[in-house]
Amino acid sequence: MSQSKMMAAAVLDKPMSIGVKQVPVPEPKPDEALIQVYCIGICGSDVHYYEHGRIGRYEVKEPLILGHELAGTVVQTGDQVTNVSVGDRVAVEPGVTCGRCAYCKSGRYNLCPDVVFMATPPVDGAWAEYVAVRSDFLFKLPDDMSFEEGALLEPLSVGLHAVRRGRIRPEDRVLVLGLGPIGLLAIEAAKLSGASQVYGSDVVEFRRDLASRIGAAGVINPLSDDVPERLKELTGGEGVDLIIETSGNAVAIGSSIGYVNRGGRIVFVGLPTKDAIPVDIGALVDAELDVYGVFRYANTYPAAIRLLQSSSSRIRDIITHEFPLDRIQEAVELARTQKDTSVKVMIYPGRTS
Repeated sequence: MSQSKMMAAAVLDKPMSIGVKQVPVPEPKPDEALIQVYCIGICGSDVHYYEHGRIGRYEVKEPLILGHELAGTVVQTGDQVTNVSVGDRVAVEPGVTCGRCAYCKSGRYNLCPDVVFMATPPVDGAWAEYVAVRSDFLFKLPDDMSFEEGALLEPLSVGLHAVRRGRIRPEDRVLVLGLGPIGLLAIEAAKLSGASQVYGSDVVEFRRDLASRIGAAGVINPLSDDVPERLKELTGGEGVDLIIETSGNAVAIGSSIGYVNRGGRIVFVGLPTKDAIPVDIGALVDAELDVYGVFRYANTYPAAIRLLQSSSSRIRDIITHEFPLDRIQEAVELARTQKDTSVKVMIYPGRTS
């Protein structure tokens, strides 16, 4: 495709102001492929940029295209591309790393200081009809895997990386705190990785019900339940060995130390609104807990595809709403304001209202 051709893209001009504009279709470099986007999810980070214009040190200083959870079809390839061909259905890993630094060479490329990650200012994302991506970050979808499942591989990868960081074992009982998209897919990742029982906790009844439908062995309402007592009830007094904290809620973060068994593990995924959270270090030391942080993911897409293929997983159930691209502001507003009735909102650039 020529650079002179135009496409529709959702452009964030400033906080709370996003609209569809015509922008040039990207021209793929020799090692890139051009992807026609079939569907792309709305992530919590997209909503945060829309609402506040920044996340930590990353600030939207000029118009930006958001979106990074996508799948689509290869429509053009650069001269150096050999792993995908025109017509291939692919999932897109949205963080392109340098491949040369110590982090990349050791396999922890998610820590690469030179990563170019979609929809992280000043890098444009993929709420658009087309996107150009370095081909080694494209993964072919099996014939029996939908585009929607392909797009959900990105948030599922966060959950899969979290359970790997937490050294999950087949006999583990796992508690996931926060049942947004990442939390629900962390439940799925724990199940796919062989956990014996997985439980979920959230203040929203709709999300607790959805967790039960996708296979949580029990759910907890932290507003009305005594969480440690409820865990004893659910586990027959055995407790949980691994906690995955995805909510970013300060109370949940601080309380997690008291929820996990002695010698257990806690993985922090959710980002709190403030950096300093009080933690009972004495209790942590006394219980000899292992604590891990999670930053995105690495080496997860092939494994996630294989795990989904060999299971009866229903990750598509977390998609609660679908919108065409030309209704992007309505879609983002729904994701921002209606957490009681929505989980994952999916955008379809090829559809019309």
